[in-house]
Amino acid sequence: MRHVISVLLENEVGALTRMTGMFSSRGYNIESLNVAPTDDETVSRVTLVVTGSDAAIARLNTQLAKLVDVVSIHDMTLGDHYERELAIVKLKLATGALARAMTLARQHGAEILDDAQISFTVMLTGRVREIDAFIDEAVEVGRLSAVARSGSVAVSKGEVTLSSFDRQHRLSG
Repeated sequence: MRHVISVLLENEVGALTRMTGMFSSRGYNIESLNVAPTDDETVSRVTLVVTGSDAAIARLNTQLAKLVDVVSIHDMTLGDHYERELAIVKLKLATGALARAMTLARQHGAEILDDAQISFTVMLTGRVREIDAFIDEAVEVGRLSAVARSGSVAVSKGEVTLSSFDRQHRLSG
């Protein structure tokens, strides 16, 4: 199963390496990794996507929670959450495909950054499957020149925040 895990991590040299190393040392590939500042300059928010059985990911989360640099952890897939991704896609359009590309961009709610035939570039946000669908359709109007994706970011629905999660839900050992 695909798991979206959010972590508050201390901004210390090597903290991210120690955290990601724990996954690789146990044979898990991180499919997506996003690191960003928080309102506290000493802490970053890390959102990662990893696939594995629920039991295996629960064990990984327990080990992750034991790392000294980890302030808080929340496996978003344990409850309702919002998950989105940002993508910037550049196409070299086929001859006469500009109007079709602009229509496609509008249909997907993308912002057109460059409307040139040789470097048609759009930015869009959405669920992972929506970004995938846009890219699948975009290759029908031109050749992909570049795709830059942010990776997933997520927050819980409702009152639960990442910093309150561990007080409300105990990680199983």
